[in-house]
Amino acid sequence: MKIQRLVLLGILLITVLFPLMSQNHYHKQIIILVMIWSIAVYGLNIISGFTGQLSLAHAGFFACGAYTLGILTATYQLNFWLAFLAALTVTVALSFLIGLIALRTRHHFFAIYTMCVGFIIYLTIDKWDEVTGGVRGLIGIPVPSPIGPITFETIESQYYFILLFLLGTIFVVKRIKDSLFGRTLQAIRGSEDLSKTIGINIMKNQLLSFVLSAFFAGLAGVLYAGFIRFLGPDISAITVTFEMLMYLLVGGIGTMTGPILGTFLIVSVTQSLQFLEEYRMLIFGPIVVLIMLFYPKGLVGSYHSVKTYLTSRRTAPVKEKVKEAG
Repeated sequence: MKIQRLVLLGILLITVLFPLMSQNHYHKQIIILVMIWSIAVYGLNIISGFTGQLSLAHAGFFACGAYTLGILTATYQLNFWLAFLAALTVTVALSFLIGLIALRTRHHFFAIYTMCVGFIIYLTIDKWDEVTGGVRGLIGIPVPSPIGPITFETIESQYYFILLFLLGTIFVVKRIKDSLFGRTLQAIRGSEDLSKTIGINIMKNQLLSFVLSAFFAGLAGVLYAGFIRFLGPDISAITVTFEMLMYLLVGGIGTMTGPILGTFLIVSVTQSLQFLEEYRMLIFGPIVVLIMLFYPKGLVGSYHSVKTYLTSRRTAPVKEKVKEAG
């Protein structure tokens, strides 16, 4: 446990010092995007990893947060922080209404329903030119407004701003996982019928999980809009949801470090292969397939499985000796 804490502290220290050690703006931009996508993937982990429901509307909620902030700031000149709160409120309200209907379905029907919802959000953004800008996109989104003497004009200030939200997300998701609510979600994932017999309100807990998942997707969308400052309908496409799901599966679904590890690895590899243009998927695709074949629990999940196996192998001789002595 001490070694793990030291490793985590070391990673945190490197992350904090990275903007000061590197003069490469491109690398800083990549890390910022990794942090933003990681926040969204942590949200997906709540509904899919903890609760066991596959939501394919995640990119839609991401876009909902991003476009609400963009429209309110770029079109109506609303203060960034008021638009920030409004975007999260709209995302949560929309996810609550969708969840009330979607969670009446189960398993693959739930996935199909949420995929349809995500596609409807995409079509709304793509076709509603007067509000969203349609295929032309939405431009002129401002950076976060200053907080006292603190401004967010430089890439370094944006880096630490988004890092703060990522750390807050990890803290909140960890508290959720370790709480009674988190254990309830895992019980529902294990068996809904058994959970009902012990008095768990399935609909209520799944709905809360769905709304929390959408909240973090909306938060990531808001941060994305403030950083990129341009939005297009492609951010709400179903392919974006599949990319998030891939980050989660490769890192380790249901784990705490899986979302950020999977996002970092895949985004880093895809950026490293940019010189191959469209042919990069010929290399990247098989790598992902091999990971999923040999590490079906993801990298972090497989690490925990190997660790548990080795621990049991070490303790087995001791248990046998105790039995013989008894």
